Amino acid sequence: MTELASTPRPKRPEFRNINAFTDLPNYRLPLAGIVSILHRVSGAIMFLLMPFIIWMFDTSISSDISFDRFKTAFNAGMLGLPGVIWKLVALALIWAYLHHFLAGIRHLWMDSSHEAVSKTFGRQSAAFTLVVSIGLTLVLGAKLFGLY
Repeated sequence: MTELASTPRPKRPEFRNINAFTDLPNYRLPLAGIVSILHRVSGAIMFLLMPFIIWMFDTSISSDISFDRFKTAFNAGMLGLPGVIWKLVALALIWAYLHHFLAGIRHLWMDSSHEAVSKTFGRQSAAFTLVVSIGLTLVLGAKLFGLY
């Protein structure tokens, strides 16, 4: 029994000084890590674009005249920027909302279920989150740009 306890284990590598230029490009982040980072990025996008969200909501429901101004901003442009730029900003908000919502549900599911904490579930749910959020963004983006 003491012989098993005294066998030395191989020494694990220590990373004390990680160089961002040499170590990070070779590091492969798992899909669940990418989804987690994008969850934070989407939250930051929604927070930073909150004035634009409030403006869109306010001008779309205030009156008929303000709704026409809202449509003009997306068709002809506003503040010296063409309407395509504003549509791309709205598309970024659509993606941010969809991804943040789906990744949030994924995190809540993993927090509430013990069976959900595994590598396979993490990989599968991360792939599902990415595919569904990007797929719905493409569908809603096609509608936003008038493809159907």
